[in-house]
Amino acid sequence: MSSFFNNPKASLFGLDDIMMLKQSNKKDSSNMENSNIKDINSSKKEQLDILRNSFSNCNKCQLHETRKNIVFGSGNLETRLMFIGEGPGAEEDNQGLPFVGRSGQLLTKMINAMGLSRDDVYIANIVKCRPPSNRDPLFEEAQACIGYLRSQIQIINPEIIVCLGSISLNFLLQPDGKTKLGISKLRGTWQDFYGYKVLPTFHPAYLLRNPSKKADAWKDLQLVMKELGLEQPK
Repeated sequence: MSSFFNNPKASLFGLDDIMMLKQSNKKDSSNMENSNIKDINSSKKEQLDILRNSFSNCNKCQLHETRKNIVFGSGNLETRLMFIGEGPGAEEDNQGLPFVGRSGQLLTKMINAMGLSRDDVYIANIVKCRPPSNRDPLFEEAQACIGYLRSQIQIINPEIIVCLGSISLNFLLQPDGKTKLGISKLRGTWQDFYGYKVLPTFHPAYLLRNPSKKADAWKDLQLVMKELGLEQPK
């Protein structure tokens, strides 16, 4: 798949940049120009470790001032299915892991209902640091962080991405912020992201506040299951 980052005006961090960092960290960099930036001998874990290390002390936005931990993402690197939320909450900030609070408990149940476990999927967020008081990420915060997420997607290379909520949907598909995408209108309909199939659905936090919408979210997940060829658990 071609790089997401061919636009010379883009300031987003990409896989090409990750592999260039890997090459530049080698003692002998004299042949860097002749090297293959996308090193086919590098494992997904190695590439993700380079990415994680590249922003271990990130201060690109104001969220670094109040975070306890960067919440990078977790799960199966060989997965066919990736879930993307908006940002870490208090429990996620404490533990450094995505979706481990009340919303995470519901997400786990949703994944289990599909006949999968969290070890079968990969989970990440639009921003890697907790917004104060769990507010929505600001435009500039998402812009500072979205390149890391795009790199995660490119490295993991899932078949399907599930966007959890409107924040995830909008910042992934409309990072310039010019168009507002409505989750109620687009949930359950397939979207395209550089060739990746994207299905938006409601965020677990929204479902906790509006349990009547759980049936709609389950219909969305059944579409994902059908696309992946998964049988509904008895």
